[in-house]
Amino acid sequence: MKHASDRRKLLGGAIGNIGEQFDYSIYALVAPTLATHFFPGTNSVAALLSTFAVYALSFVARPFGGVLFGYIGDKHGRLAVLTWTVVLMGGGTMLVGLLPTYETIGVAAPILLVVCRLLQGLSLGGETTGVESYIAESAPDGKRASWMATVMSFVYWPAAAVAVFVLGVRSVMSTAAFDSWGWRIPFLLGGAVAVVGYVLRRTLDDPDEYKEAKAEYQQTADAGESKSVVRALGASFGTRKSMLLVILLQPPMAIAAYLLTGYMYTFVVREGGLSPMQGLLSNSAAIAVLAALLPVMGRLSDRFGRKRMYLGGAMWLFLTAYPAFRLAGAGNVAAAFGGQVLLAIGISIYASALFVGMVELFPTAVRCRSHGISYNISVALFGGTTPLIATALIGGTGSPVAPAFYAMAMIAVIGLVGVLLVPETKNVSLRYSIFEKPDGARSTASADTPVRSV
Repeated sequence: MKHASDRRKLLGGAIGNIGEQFDYSIYALVAPTLATHFFPGTNSVAALLSTFAVYALSFVARPFGGVLFGYIGDKHGRLAVLTWTVVLMGGGTMLVGLLPTYETIGVAAPILLVVCRLLQGLSLGGETTGVESYIAESAPDGKRASWMATVMSFVYWPAAAVAVFVLGVRSVMSTAAFDSWGWRIPFLLGGAVAVVGYVLRRTLDDPDEYKEAKAEYQQTADAGESKSVVRALGASFGTRKSMLLVILLQPPMAIAAYLLTGYMYTFVVREGGLSPMQGLLSNSAAIAVLAALLPVMGRLSDRFGRKRMYLGGAMWLFLTAYPAFRLAGAGNVAAAFGGQVLLAIGISIYASALFVGMVELFPTAVRCRSHGISYNISVALFGGTTPLIATALIGGTGSPVAPAFYAMAMIAVIGLVGVLLVPETKNVSLRYSIFEKPDGARSTASADTPVRSV
């Protein structure tokens, strides 16, 4: 019975990741088609830049979603967030598939596209934080990274599956038919993901770790201490330091992951000269490699710790960014696949520590809101802008490897600083901050010493 319960928890967490990547992958894969329908009348580069700008704009809403749903998650429970974010996300995806185009309603079409993307960004700001908190607090001792990596692999399996699905849709209709109306089909399926996710998550319950921490926090509040959100976030030295670390740790992962899942298909087609079918095959296969590697790397993270995986992943991405783009733009499927796999390997190593390590930095009582704010600010700055920056860099410099130098610079300047500063969080107590003593004084205790947060 316990195994069945564990499977439901893992699946309950995974379903939101399926919906998340389902939406973002569809948008990225049909970006050239969307550009013609929502931003006509400009040259192809400008239209594509506009489309990726809307892609990036959805990330603006993520910090607001982190604040809103983070507060709800800490006050009312992790499942209160997860039940509704999956509906909001799937509904927003479906609405994109129903939108009239610029030809039909003029400038209102791109405005409505922006509204849908903002809606999805708001939901995603709560979804990622909610599911990572839920899984970390539900996982057995010594298996937090492997559980988290398994659930987060479902961010990437749908990306591979969506590429195959889009390929299938393209293969059964003419290019003209797909560009006219066939592109809507994948977006409409977002509604089905929302229904399945809502039904599944309604059967789950909040982790015992959260329930116990909430009861302890309530007892403290009843004794006369403030329950102010501002106090909870601002009065704690440890929480502020953890939030800064999350912002610093995120760029290597955000940039590399969104290059692979949000830009590489466009890159290998436009810069490498592959056909759309070849581009989809190479991209989906590389993303499938990433999804398959994540659980393996999660087990290694549980064995060797977070610090080693952070450092190994960051160094791999720094050293392979340039050859990855050279291969991906070489003009043949095998090289394109090989270049993208180089990114996939580095992402899997780094992510195995990052997904779980970020939530391990925060005490349970303020985990959702603290993680939600810092994580979503960093992803908005470094993740959602990546396809736009990559397209602009190539257009401005004329060099197809320009995005590689951008990735290398961000990893070296920001990411490695976070990697060097972050403490080891393997096996720490989730209940308390690792940076503070029980009385709230600053501490130099080791990362393996569980101490209380303010």
